[in-house]
Amino acid sequence: MAAARFDSWLILVFISRIALYANFMVYAACLPILLNEWDMSATQAGSISSAFMFGYAASLFVFAWLSDHFGAKRLFLLSAVLSAISALGFGFFAHSYRSGLLLYAIAAATQGGLYTPAIMLFSERYDRSRRGAAIGFLIASTSVGYAFSLVVSGICLAWGGYRAAFIVTGCLPLIGLIFTCYALRKTPNHIHSRTERRRVTAIFRRNRNARLLIAGYTFHCWELLGMWSWTPAFFAAMITISGKNFGETAQFGAYLVASMHLIGALASVSTGRLADLLGRRIVLIQVAAIGTGLSLVIGWLTAWPITILVTIGFVYYFFAIGDSPVLSTALTEAVEPSHLGSILAVRSLFGFGAGGIAPIIFGATLDLTNPPGTTPETWGWAFTVLGVGGLTATLCAIYYREDRQQRSATKNKA
Repeated sequence: MAAARFDSWLILVFISRIALYANFMVYAACLPILLNEWDMSATQAGSISSAFMFGYAASLFVFAWLSDHFGAKRLFLLSAVLSAISALGFGFFAHSYRSGLLLYAIAAATQGGLYTPAIMLFSERYDRSRRGAAIGFLIASTSVGYAFSLVVSGICLAWGGYRAAFIVTGCLPLIGLIFTCYALRKTPNHIHSRTERRRVTAIFRRNRNARLLIAGYTFHCWELLGMWSWTPAFFAAMITISGKNFGETAQFGAYLVASMHLIGALASVSTGRLADLLGRRIVLIQVAAIGTGLSLVIGWLTAWPITILVTIGFVYYFFAIGDSPVLSTALTEAVEPSHLGSILAVRSLFGFGAGGIAPIIFGATLDLTNPPGTTPETWGWAFTVLGVGGLTATLCAIYYREDRQQRSATKNKA
């Protein structure tokens, strides 16, 4: 176990993941243009996003599961290599609906190893007294990577159109691969021996904390991914209703979402560190409860000035993602290392499955509570749907109990 003090390894991994995620948001940034350029219907456009999400969810499961058998370092490196290759393929060869659908799904299927095996690497490297902050930086690099992808895509769109955006964001993961190889060159590849071969179902039956943390993560994803999908449309609708001039609405929305991802990075670092100082449970309860409150409230504030509403949106984003690093850290402490990859695989399946369903339920609620063919003005019930997930995650945090070793580590930090 490494010393508690952070080193260049953390910085290199942080930078590598930002570059490796450079093409993650390029399709979303280019979508308004691609609708015309690729002659797509809204259904076809949505199918590309869905294919990416399902490919990414499957990738998270497979890479995490294999990490138990082949080692987290090996799977992280494999994912980085495949991500760089698939990003190049999408950047240079996606030129129509069919090619975009296929190549973007392939790109998603290569990226799961950049997340779950990374959690395992961080749990191996950092002891409990600093693990929350370390994993907070890991989650933050994802948020910064999303923001970076949006900003680079926007700049390239203005400079050379969607082709330039695709090619530039397709080449940047090569830089991430170089940083990854350099960062992990001396990192050992641990394959933890299993004293007994237990099925995942047996672990769930015996490990109450694991059940609660996975359930909490599932409903956290319901709230977070539902919010990610719909807040850009929510603020675009509020801008339209307010009549305020923010320039090009789509461009403003892209920069707003990028800014929110940066807020997410700040949240991940802050709550991860707080969990080291105060304990996992108390931070989980407070962050989840505040996020739930904002989910239940923000949709009813449509009559408020847009500047105040955007400010509330930033606070909402902070707390909606803030429990993510704490949930991940707590799970690494609740499950033995030899089975952590398998448990993370199941967690990813449940979490991203719920996250994939939530936007559909949100949209259906929006349709039911607004007249058809108009800009939605009633958003409260739809956001309440997300708040139900947040409330359930809060209850899971309340029933979660830290073990003696974690409580002792927290007291020593204090």
